[in-house]
Amino acid sequence: MTVDAVAGLRANHQDLALVLEGVTDDEWLADSACAGWRVKDVLAHITSNFKEIVDPTPPSDDRSSSDLTAEQAMDALVALRRDWSVNQLLDEYEQHRDGAFAIMEALQDEPLASTPRDLADLGTYPMHMLANAFCFDHYCHLRHDLLAPAGVLTTELPQADEVRIRPGVHWMWAGLPQMCSSVLTMLDRPVGVSLTGPGGGTWVLQPAGDDGLISVQEGGGDTAAKVTSSAHDFIAWGTQRSDWRASCSIDGDADYAAGVLDAIDIV
Repeated sequence: MTVDAVAGLRANHQDLALVLEGVTDDEWLADSACAGWRVKDVLAHITSNFKEIVDPTPPSDDRSSSDLTAEQAMDALVALRRDWSVNQLLDEYEQHRDGAFAIMEALQDEPLASTPRDLADLGTYPMHMLANAFCFDHYCHLRHDLLAPAGVLTTELPQADEVRIRPGVHWMWAGLPQMCSSVLTMLDRPVGVSLTGPGGGTWVLQPAGDDGLISVQEGGGDTAAKVTSSAHDFIAWGTQRSDWRASCSIDGDADYAAGVLDAIDIV
């Protein structure tokens, strides 16, 4: 199970709450580093996700709505809140926060923990992994979209630790095969990835099997190339928020590894 992901979500929430206390009126309306979203919209995204976990919107009879990708569905939830005041968004976040945490904790216990949950085009995951997804979402939006240097907010937080980062890294590796196999057809030899610092470790990306999905194996092994980056930077370049070239080094077949890294785009 991923009980540690609930602790990570709580810790990242505390960091987010601290940052939001100091946001000025002008900063709320400033562009974040998440394309198309203002600082206020990032909060709308985070709080709408909490609301949907605690109090899901009934399924729509509109087929076009049911066919939305995960990102389109998230954009739609933000659009519904685009004209809300900041206080309305903060109130919604406060209203559903504790309920969301309680649900994440409950999902760590069987039989729910291993029950599959379909997440639109992102794939299907055991329900205990939802805590990892939410921990990743909080960390990524806070540390890479809101805070400087990429974002506009300048509140200083302590350097992120294992608790805050590792659950999100696990989500990214769990999601990579289902989210990116269709664009990683060039992966015909193993590629190693070594992440340093908090949340770090070593993984090997393996070519697709008979099911058409690549696999990610924790640990070392023979590889055509080895990529090294900090875990913190991985959350940025692995979601294409930044160019991996600014934070990665490659040993081995650099041209081959570059093609693989260019294609990775995790949600």
